[in-house]
Amino acid sequence: MTPRDRAVVIHAHFYQPPREDPWLDEIPREASAAPFHDWNARIERECYRAVTAARIPAPDGRIARIMNTLEHVSFDAGPTLMTWLARAAPETYRRFLAADRISAARLDGHGNAIAAPYHHVIIPLANRRDKRTEILWGLADFRRRFGRAAAGCWLPETAVDDESLDVLAECGIAFTILAPHQVSGPPPRGHPGRYRTSRGREIALAVYDGPLSHDVAFGPFVRDAAHWAATVAAADADLVSLATDGETYGHHHRFGEMALAAVIADLEGRPRTRVENHAAWLARHPAAHPVALRAPSSWSCAHGIERWRADCGCRLDGATWPSQAWRGPLREALTRLQDDLHARFAEEGASLFREAWEARDAYGEVLAGGVPLEAFLEERVPAGDAARRARAAELLEMERHALGMMTSCGWFFDDVSGLESIQVLRYAARAIELAGPEGPALEATLMARLAGAVSNSPAVGTARDLYRTRVVPLRTAPARVAAGALAARTLGIPVTQAVPDGYEVEDPGDGVVTVRHRRTGQAVRVPVQVERPRPGRVEIVTGDGAERVAVPLAALPEVGRDLVMARLRREVMDLWLSDAEQAAICGAAPPGEVVARALDRAIAALETDTGPIATAQVLDLLDLVELWDLPVPFDAQTAFAGLHARAPAEAGARLTAIAHRLGFA
Repeated sequence: MTPRDRAVVIHAHFYQPPREDPWLDEIPREASAAPFHDWNARIERECYRAVTAARIPAPDGRIARIMNTLEHVSFDAGPTLMTWLARAAPETYRRFLAADRISAARLDGHGNAIAAPYHHVIIPLANRRDKRTEILWGLADFRRRFGRAAAGCWLPETAVDDESLDVLAECGIAFTILAPHQVSGPPPRGHPGRYRTSRGREIALAVYDGPLSHDVAFGPFVRDAAHWAATVAAADADLVSLATDGETYGHHHRFGEMALAAVIADLEGRPRTRVENHAAWLARHPAAHPVALRAPSSWSCAHGIERWRADCGCRLDGATWPSQAWRGPLREALTRLQDDLHARFAEEGASLFREAWEARDAYGEVLAGGVPLEAFLEERVPAGDAARRARAAELLEMERHALGMMTSCGWFFDDVSGLESIQVLRYAARAIELAGPEGPALEATLMARLAGAVSNSPAVGTARDLYRTRVVPLRTAPARVAAGALAARTLGIPVTQAVPDGYEVEDPGDGVVTVRHRRTGQAVRVPVQVERPRPGRVEIVTGDGAERVAVPLAALPEVGRDLVMARLRREVMDLWLSDAEQAAICGAAPPGEVVARALDRAIAALETDTGPIATAQVLDLLDLVELWDLPVPFDAQTAFAGLHARAPAEAGARLTAIAHRLGFA
């Protein structure tokens, strides 16, 4: 190498906490992500879409070119995030895959993408068997999406210990990426080191430049592309390696993707500078310099991996959330539950599978979509009838959720009441539900342990309180699916459009809907009754006799709820709003303003007419207020306040119903 020869690798780690309801496999609306539906949708718009189509400005400020930066930078994207992108942002997803193909063509077959474990778990905190499954599932997902075997694998939070590296090497991984403080004796001039595990396996460790990476993520570089490129070009190294969160580009820093694109363009225009990835570099310069490991360690906790099990002091907002003492009890509660679930899998699975743990490892091919579940079970459940295979599928799903409940985000943030901690509790509840007859005992033990995970907010209480209020109600998924399906049919909406992807329904028209979970095959028969008391309203009840339960529209699966509510809104609008008002709502006018004006008119009319039609109009418009989730208009309450006392006796009952809807005692 001449002194001016230099390779540059910029790695972007893309990841979002999983947000799907584990029963319905759909993401509930997250108010904190407004105006977007949820944080995945928001960050896709701010970052993922942006990095695949970054604008490079011309001198006059217009667009000179558009760059998919992933064609030039090393990257990983967690399997759970890629699953969401494929479903919710298919064009962005296509660009992720295309970037790997294009980079492989440019770099002698070495694509920019590297793998990641299936769930974003802290790998050193998992036992060896769980380490292996997480990595094998991640590799299966990678092969299915990118059409090739992965050379490298990102470890979540770069959390590492000797066993984690040994499992990576055992699974065929050639390298991973670590922070400089995680190794001792790194090779000179930026070269990756060679690590030999305690079991004798070898793996290359690509150590990124800490100060340069810090200045991208937190410092000036992302705001000054010229300074960033010049600093990298001046580095005294053969290989300059940087690693950052992918969300740095556009989400953490607005227009960060433009800075990244400008740096790539600058560096690629310099003589004898090669922007590439670690696999391409290692193909020309195999890791030879031995290095030692400092473990357990990670890139985001100064105390090793304590952030995911202790009140170590690592946090985002210590003023608002001073204590993270909840982390330890939450970790212990879920770890002990996981041990019990694994024991259940081993015991029951021994009588179902040819080899239970091998089946679990291979289940990643089913999750990735590479092998149909039926074929998978036929091969691994000998002499299995439909019931045995259905139970085998339930056990595999139990294990998926048992692994998912250790997702690192549940401990990363500052309070147990965060969305991410609630999500891991939801995984726990779903796993318990699939455990079979032992489930209630497992849940009782879990809830007793969760009482020790105390929120900073007295109003929240403990993780046990969150489990009761934010998790347990979601278990009614089959009834909610059935309710949404029959409500849709009643309104003339095709049932298939109102059912989440993870389910299928059979509706013979007799009021009993069969709901079948696609992945487990579990089928539940749900009696459903739907009444239409007036236009714009449906009343749904599930169950029979003492088990009858009213199902509010808000509890329906979102895919069906949106269709049902849109149809009901249209009914009321067609009845009581003028063409001009409807056009205003379809244009730019906020629905609340239009509906409030119509409601004011209807209430004013009650001064001279309190008959059934006039009162029905007010009730219908109040339905519209609910269907758009609007606050009850202040002026409507004020205008109605004196009406009830002045109204004739025969109108009393009708006006009392309106008064109740407006919030009066």
